[in-house]
Amino acid sequence: MHFIEAFKMAMTAIFAHKLRSSLTLLGIVAGVASIIAVMTGISVIQKTIEKEMSVLGATVFQVQKLTRGNISSRAEFLRMLQRPALTMEHVEELRKKAKNVTLVGAELWKYGYTAKYRDIKTNGDGNICGGTPEYGPNNTHYVTRGRTLSREDVKLGRSVVVIGHALAQKLFPFSDPIDKTIKLENRNYRVIGVFGEKKSSFGSGYDKYCLIPITNWLRSFGTKDDRGLDRSVYITVRAKNTLVLDDAIQEVRGILRMKRGVPAREEDNFAYFTNDSQIKNFNEQTAKVKMGSYIIGAIALIVAGIGIMNIMLVSVTERTKEIGLRKSIGAKRRDVLSQFLLEAIVLCNIGGAIGVVVGFGLGNLVSLFTGFASTVPMEWAVGGLVFCTITGLVFGLWPAIVASRKDPILALSYE
Repeated sequence: MHFIEAFKMAMTAIFAHKLRSSLTLLGIVAGVASIIAVMTGISVIQKTIEKEMSVLGATVFQVQKLTRGNISSRAEFLRMLQRPALTMEHVEELRKKAKNVTLVGAELWKYGYTAKYRDIKTNGDGNICGGTPEYGPNNTHYVTRGRTLSREDVKLGRSVVVIGHALAQKLFPFSDPIDKTIKLENRNYRVIGVFGEKKSSFGSGYDKYCLIPITNWLRSFGTKDDRGLDRSVYITVRAKNTLVLDDAIQEVRGILRMKRGVPAREEDNFAYFTNDSQIKNFNEQTAKVKMGSYIIGAIALIVAGIGIMNIMLVSVTERTKEIGLRKSIGAKRRDVLSQFLLEAIVLCNIGGAIGVVVGFGLGNLVSLFTGFASTVPMEWAVGGLVFCTITGLVFGLWPAIVASRKDPILALSYE
C-alpha cells in the first residue's frame, strides 16, 4: 500500500471519530503547549536581556569590586565587600601601562534622582552617572546635541551635565537645553549635551540617565557608601580590537594585581565581565527553568501517549471486521501495520501543531504585559513536532502490531 493511500485512510479514520480524536488530542496539545510556552517566554526575555546586556561594546569589558551573579552565599558576599576599592589611581595606572587597550574610563552611579528645570520636575526614577569622557564610546551611548564631558571638566570637577533624550524632552519640550541650568538633587548643573535616544525594555532605561564629571559626583555624594566603605569605581576598558580582547583582559588583570599587591597564588580581589559573560550567566540561571519545562512536557506527552495507545487499542477492537475484510482481499500485515501506525503519528502531529500555536501564543503573553519584543523560536516548533512523531511511533506501535496480527477469518466473524 502506498504512503499516500495509507495517509488518506488514517485521516478518514481520525475524522470519522471526531469526539474520540479530539479527546485524545488534548493530552498532546497540553504537553507540547507547556514546553513551547515556557521556551517562548524564556526566549522573549532572553533576547531582551541580551540586548540590554549588550550596552558594552564588543571590545569593551568592565572591572568591578564585586562579582556579578553566582554569589553562592551571604558569607561570600560579605567577604567580597571587604575587598579594597577600585579607585581613580587604578584607572590612571591602566591608562599608562596597558598596551592592548585604547580607552579606560571610570563610572560611579546614584539611582533614583530628581531633576528640575523651573517648574518642570521629574518623578525621581532617573540615574546619575559620575563618569569620564570614555563613557559614551565604552557604553555605546553617544551625544547628538552639544558635547560630552572633557578632560578639563573632570579635572576641575565642573558642574556640567549631559542629559538623556527622554529627560531633555521632559524638561525642555519647546526649547534647546544646551547651556540651560537644571537642578539634580537640588544642585545646579549646566547642560552641555544631550544623548541620542536609546530605549530600554525595562522602563526608565538609558534615556533618563545623566552624566556628570566623576570628580563632581564624588564631591556631591561623598567618597563613602551607605556602609561606610570607600566607594569603588566601575572601570570600563576598550581593547584595540576583538582579536586582542582576551589579551587585554589578562593584561589589565596583571596590572591591577600588581598595583593592589595580590600574592601570586591568591585569587583576584576584583571581578571583570564582558557582554558574553553576562549573557552566559543569564543562560545558566535559566537552565533549571528550561529543564523543568522539559520534564513537565515530557510527562504530559508520556501520559498522552499512553492515552493514545489505549484509544488505538479500542479502535483496533472496533474495526476488527474492517481489518478482516482488508486482509481477505489481499492486504498484507505490513499494510495494516503501516495504516494504524500512521494514524497514531498523524494524530500526534495534529495535536503537536495545535500545541505549538497555543504555546507560541501563551509564551508571547510575556511581551504583551512587559513591552518586550515578541519572538517565535521555530527551532522549538520543529523539535516539538519531531517529539510528537516519536510519541506516535512509540505508543502507536503496539496497537498497530495487534491489528496486523489478527486472523482474517476470525476477524470477519467478530461481532
